[in-house]
Amino acid sequence: MSLAEVKGVLFDLDGTLADTAPDLVQALNFSLSDVGIAAKPLKDMRSAASHGSFALVDAAIPGADDALRTQVQQRLLAHYQRINGDHCQLFDGIAPLLDWLELCRVPFGVITNKPARFTRPLLHKLKLSSRMPVMISGDSTRYPKPHTAPMLLGAQQLQCRPQQILYLGDAERDLLAAQAAGMLGGVALWGYLGEADTPDAWPAYAQFNSPSSLHTALRQALAK
Repeated sequence: MSLAEVKGVLFDLDGTLADTAPDLVQALNFSLSDVGIAAKPLKDMRSAASHGSFALVDAAIPGADDALRTQVQQRLLAHYQRINGDHCQLFDGIAPLLDWLELCRVPFGVITNKPARFTRPLLHKLKLSSRMPVMISGDSTRYPKPHTAPMLLGAQQLQCRPQQILYLGDAERDLLAAQAAGMLGGVALWGYLGEADTPDAWPAYAQFNSPSSLHTALRQALAK
């Protein structure tokens, strides 16, 4: 498999397609304030933003008991539903990449573990929902990533064989899911990787420093 064989491109959402951390961390801080805990800086919470609401809570209040964890997590989700997309932007270089993929008639979409009640409104706010044949959320199939179920559903909706799909993500589970489904996996190094992450050990076809470097690699490969 190689980039020259790619017929479709799928993205993880948080930390790969879009910079959702500002909204997520603001929702976290609202929830912390609700229970009398000081706000946390965005820069300290950013690497947890790809890993779900409980990961954000655990990064903010490590060692908290289960009752407090659950209380803060539930409040976080409620606040996030209200502010979802307010401060989110596509990462620099994503918009021209998507425009180019459309020009080349290469379909693209999203497979995320974010629940659909957040995914679809966010993609609509980013004006992407009408451009994507694939918008798979964490609850679209019985099992989320790293299971193959959402990946294979994405391939079906994209009308491509898994071997013809490049999947981009910024977490190990993304690359494990891509490998298990038979897709080309690409590490989005511009995403929410933390100090403990070891992308060199993830089962990826390639690593990309920026959306622009991904764009260049695809353009060169598909021009051959």
